[in-house]
Formats: sequence, structure tokens, C-alpha cells
Amino acid sequence: MLALSACAAASPHEALAQDDGPGERRVIVVVMPEGINLATLSAIPDAAVALMSGGIGSVPASQTYLDITQGARTNASVYPEDVPLVLVNPVRGVQPAKWRIVKRRAREAPAEVEPGLLGSALQAAGLPTRALPEAGNAGVIAVNREGELDVSRCRACPGLTVTASRVSTVVDLALDRRPGDLLIAFERPPADRRDQLSVAIVGLGQGVLHSDSTRRDGYVLSTDVAPTILSHLGVEIPDAMAGRPLTVNPDSDLAAVQELEERMGAVGERRRSALGVNLLIWLGLVVLAGLAFRRRGLRVALPLLAVSAAYLPTVLLLTAALRPSATGEQVIAGVLSPALALVTLLLLRGWGALALASGVTVVAHAVDVIVGSPLTSLSLMGPNPALGVRFFGIGNELESALTALLMVGVGAGLAAWWPNASSAQAAIVFAGAALLGVAAFAPGRFGADVGAAIVIPVGAAAAIAAYAGGGRGRVLLILAAPVAALAALMAIDLALGGDAHLSRSVLEAGGLDEVGQVAERRLRLSAKSFANYSDSIALWAAVAALLAGIVWRRRVLSWFERPAARAGFLGAAAATLVGTVANDSGALILMVGTAVTSLCAAYAWAGRRA
Repeated sequence: MLALSACAAASPHEALAQDDGPGERRVIVVVMPEGINLATLSAIPDAAVALMSGGIGSVPASQTYLDITQGARTNASVYPEDVPLVLVNPVRGVQPAKWRIVKRRAREAPAEVEPGLLGSALQAAGLPTRALPEAGNAGVIAVNREGELDVSRCRACPGLTVTASRVSTVVDLALDRRPGDLLIAFERPPADRRDQLSVAIVGLGQGVLHSDSTRRDGYVLSTDVAPTILSHLGVEIPDAMAGRPLTVNPDSDLAAVQELEERMGAVGERRRSALGVNLLIWLGLVVLAGLAFRRRGLRVALPLLAVSAAYLPTVLLLTAALRPSATGEQVIAGVLSPALALVTLLLLRGWGALALASGVTVVAHAVDVIVGSPLTSLSLMGPNPALGVRFFGIGNELESALTALLMVGVGAGLAAWWPNASSAQAAIVFAGAALLGVAAFAPGRFGADVGAAIVIPVGAAAAIAAYAGGGRGRVLLILAAPVAALAALMAIDLALGGDAHLSRSVLEAGGLDEVGQVAERRLRLSAKSFANYSDSIALWAAVAALLAGIVWRRRVLSWFERPAARAGFLGAAAATLVGTVANDSGALILMVGTAVTSLCAAYAWAGRRA
């Protein structure tokens, strides 16, 4: 079985030949040099390959190794201090002083992370763990919760062995692997290719690795490694491990994984051009129209801008499918969105154009996530899996945009096609749309976005209250809506087996302390997001627009001559404000949501009677 010889000069063939424990399963983890691609790993005999996320964002190698042994990870910004360089002495193991820092960071972080959990779980089951001297700092993977690490060599090595070597050694180990053994080899972090690591596993079957954590073939998490090891060795996976055991899809295409790697690397780079630059160009043209034709120019340009922005997420779904060049994607987004908007405005008068554009975008994304298409997650407005935070469904940017467009679209639709709806009828429409939105975007089986279960009901409740009027009952309705939606989401997720983040972080929490950790972590990350965007013009423009809307709220609301359109606008504004507080990307949600509501107000101003 998998083992390494007692002497450094021994070949993998000799090491395995000396193994005299055929009845015991073993796992060897090999950390390979940087720069190894998937094509190289796919040549390893009987290997299943994938890309592996090494952390949330760019993290040092020490954090990746700790995340592996924890089987769980959290955003680096919520730790009280930076991860230390966890050195492993080839004789004494992990430095005690460094391990005390590691334990303190984990203890004070608002998350359930236990460094050394993998090693302790194996040792409790009677399976030893060790790291060979050449493993270097990667030996942390085998450490237990007390920071103890066996760095001595052995001839017969049951349990877990961690080492470091070249691909050629991995090939030799794969050739000499005996039934029941598992070989895991991955590229040394941090990756030099947009933070994605190449990984290969021999012993699960040949093909492409699949992760239930990411719901993807070909893209796995570092936190999936520990559960995979424990599952293979027949050891119960601790509740504190958030990762999931990896499986293999023998029919998946390696070329598709390579395309996935290329696209994920391009998403972050292209957002600035296809989104930011195009929006600035559109805004510049609106300003020119206002300067050249004054009020008459703005009455034409502002609706065109609002409807173009509403269509933009749908167009970016199309470019995610077409996979054009960076320039091609920017041109398609910059030209096709206004073209669709122009045609829509020519065909539909009043609020109908904005209602259609908003509806198309919301429905297109709802269908995409429900059928399990990868387009939403690969869209430039999608969750950007390369960041290591969200891998399917909708991300925070899209959540904010879709929620605001849902409220604005329903209000605009009522204003255009059912202007005389009673309060009860309008309430049914808003509530029905919210229910469908939550069903599409919130359950773990589809969208995996708990925030949608909060902000969409809040937006609908605020819209209903604004349309119907009222006092104390309106406040109670707004407060009760997200609570009812969260309860419904829990029931849906349990029934469908969606394994959503809500179920795993709240329903499976060990008590109120752990629920509080979830809330604290989200608040910390939200506050951090404002610090990260503190030098962004877009953030300060959003804050200025919000303050202006509050100060001149009576004038702004007077632009909405149809009560339903005004209700949809207020619902979008309420959802944006609550999402800013309740989500972990507050600044981003504020910017996107404020942009949508501001464009809705501009549309109302342009369409009012002079």
C-alpha cells in the first residue's frame, strides 16, 4: 500500500514494496510544485482531476493548509489577525508559539474552524498521521488539534501521510498503488494562475472530480480534502467540517474544465470593461443629450438608459454562453443592451418598457438557476467562483439587482397594464412575485442565496404597504415578511434536500452561539466591504443619491404618477437598505440597488406629464 521508505534515497517502488500491511487503508497527500496544469495531471494513471479553490480570495499557503486540516474556512478578513507563517521543523514539528497563534485566531474568529481537526479525527479512530520531512510546511495538514506532528519516517504507514514531490513521483505512486489506498496530489499554494490549484486523486475512479460544495464537475474546495480522506478511511466526518467528500464523474469532459478555468479567470478582469466602462459611456451620452437638447433630450435618454441597464444582466447571460473575447464581450454588452432597449421603447409606451425589460432579466435568471445551467455563475454579474465564496446560484451583486428589478418590474407592470388594481389585487401580485422569486433564488437546490429570502419579502411587504397605505400594520407586515420567508425556505430546503447554506449554518448550528457567529461574521464582512470600497466613486455616488432621495423624498415620489410604480420603487429601495445591513457585502449591494432605484426614479421623471 501507499507508504514511503525509511530512507530518503528509496524509490516509491521500493517504499511500497516494503509495505506489509495489506489489510489497512492508507492515504497519501502529495504537494507538487507550482505551475502544473490539468493536462499534465490527467496523464497520471487512473486519476480524476479538477481545479481546487485554495481559499476565499488570495490567501497564503499556510491558510490553505490550515483550511484543509480544519475541513472548513472563513473569510480571512474576519480573523482577528493575519495567519502566521506556520513553519514545520523536520525534527520537532510545528513551532508551539506559532500553533498558539493559530489556535487563538480560530477561537476568536466568528466561525466554527478547528485547526488540526483532521489529524485528531484520524487519531481518535486509531489511525496515525504523519508528515515526511520533505513535506515542509504542508505537513500542517497532518497535525492534530494540540499541534502535535509526527515527522519521523516509517516503512508501513497506515492512516495519513503528507509529503511533497514532483509529478514523476506521483506517477510512480499511482502505478504502485494497491487496492483501497488513496493518493491525493495538488499544486502547491498559492497558485500563480488566478488562485486556482490543480488537483488529482487516484483511488476514486478516473474522470473529473465533483464537489457537492460547489455543485460543479471540475471545481472543488480545499475544505473537501479532509472529508474525502475521512470518508475513504471509514471515519465519521465531524460536524465542524463544512466540506463534502469528493466523487468522480467519469463522463465529464476535461476540456470543459479547462474552459471553466479560463472563464473564471476572465470574469474578474472583464467586469470593469463590460460593466463599468459601458455604464460610464452610457452616462456620458445621457449627459451629452441633456447638454444638447436639455429637458427634451433627457426625456429620451434617461428611459433608454434605464431600460438598457435592466436588459444588461440578460445580455451578460448570453455572453457567458457565447464566450467571446474580452473586446467582443464589451461590445456585445455595450451595443446589444441599448438596441434591445430602443426596440422595447418603440413598441411599448409608459411603464410597459421598463416592466418588460425587468421581467425578462428576472425570469431569465430564475430559469437558468432552476435548470442548473452554469451561465449565471459564469456571467460577469454572477458570483465569480474564482473568489472562492459562491459557486452556483446568484451572488450578492446579482441578488441586489434582481431583487430591485423584481420590485420595479412588478410595479411598472401594474402601472402599465393594471392601473386600477385594488389594494388587495396589487398585494396578491407583489406577494406572488416575491414568492416565486424566493422559490427561484433562495433554496440551496437552486440559488443558494439566503439573502434573497430576506430582501425579496421585505421589498414586497414595503411595496404592498406603500400601495395600500396604513400605519402600524404596515410596519408589522414588513417585519413579519422575512421571518415567514425564512421559515418557508427552511421547510423547502429540508424537503428538497438542497443542503443550503441556511440549513448548514443555522439549522445545524449547535446553539444560539453558533447562530450568533453567523450574524457576527456577516456584519463584520459587511463593514469590511465599506472599507474596501471607501475610495470608490460609485460608493460615494450611491451614498449621495440615497441622501438626496431621503432629503427630497416628496419631490421624488411626486414623479411617480402611478401608485403601483411608486410602490415598486419603494419596495426596491427598502430591499436595498435591508440587504445592505443583512448581507455580507453591504457596500456592493448598496451601490447596485441604489443604481437600479435611481434609474427607476429617472424613468419616472422622464415620463411624467410636464
